[in-house]
Amino acid sequence: MTVTEVDRRSDTQESAEPDKNEEPTPGVVGMLERTGSVAVPIAIGLYALLYLGIQEVYGVFNVSPEQVGIDQATIFARLVGTLVLLVLLGAILLGPVVALGWLLDKVTFGHAARLVHAIRARPWVAALLGALWCGATYWGFLGYLDLDEGATLATIVIVASVIGVLAFLVPFRLLRSRKVGRAGMKIVVGAFTGIGLGFALMGQMESDAHRLATTGQPSLWLAGVGVQDQWVVAADRASGKQLRGGAKLMLLGESNGVYTFYDCRNQETFRISMEATMIRQIALDPDRPETFDCRKQNLG
Repeated sequence: MTVTEVDRRSDTQESAEPDKNEEPTPGVVGMLERTGSVAVPIAIGLYALLYLGIQEVYGVFNVSPEQVGIDQATIFARLVGTLVLLVLLGAILLGPVVALGWLLDKVTFGHAARLVHAIRARPWVAALLGALWCGATYWGFLGYLDLDEGATLATIVIVASVIGVLAFLVPFRLLRSRKVGRAGMKIVVGAFTGIGLGFALMGQMESDAHRLATTGQPSLWLAGVGVQDQWVVAADRASGKQLRGGAKLMLLGESNGVYTFYDCRNQETFRISMEATMIRQIALDPDRPETFDCRKQNLG
């Protein structure tokens, strides 16, 4: 056997299975490396979908964010604050899960950790788990398209499994062959996790926006992404006559010297010059009873 054949055989053997002698970087640095390789793609995917969600929220009122004075920098600042809140919430949820895993490992005298390492050492098993997880993230997308109405848990599991196996199983198995491929798989899984979570939150944002436009009832989630619940009474500056019969109007924003209002009583968005308009009785996040309905305002 020649040297070339030996080298070729060695390369083939290396690509067929991951390095079982590979040791993870110990200590805090290793933990940060493993966390960052997943957390960063999740944050990027989540940010992209939340950005689209902001567009959808204002689309419910038939305007774009730019028409109400919300530019790219404003959206970025608001969504960064939203991501910080989600990180804080995620830490609360992740902490007990990590503690439970540590406790399970101690109770089983290390067998749980060895089982995890054994699964990671088997490329097909690790690829199958990653594929099923990525397939499950598609359910957020299907839910956003309202394709999950009336679906049972069994249907969700079957659809997620089919999507995951068909789309991700073989590519993930090929990625598991080398170290750089395993790192790439983490990035893909993290990105799809962020996208799936983003679609779920995006659907909730649109649902809450429809509720706000229909009844005037705000939501904590819309407030969390920076949608202001601000109501005013507008009047003509020249005559002093109140617009829309003195109804409370939702102030969506202002841009280029123009106010954008939403008249909930008439379910209509309209714009009017700032120079010709006075706003009074400004209320930001007003307290309302659960039965409040802006369509039934008492104008007397």
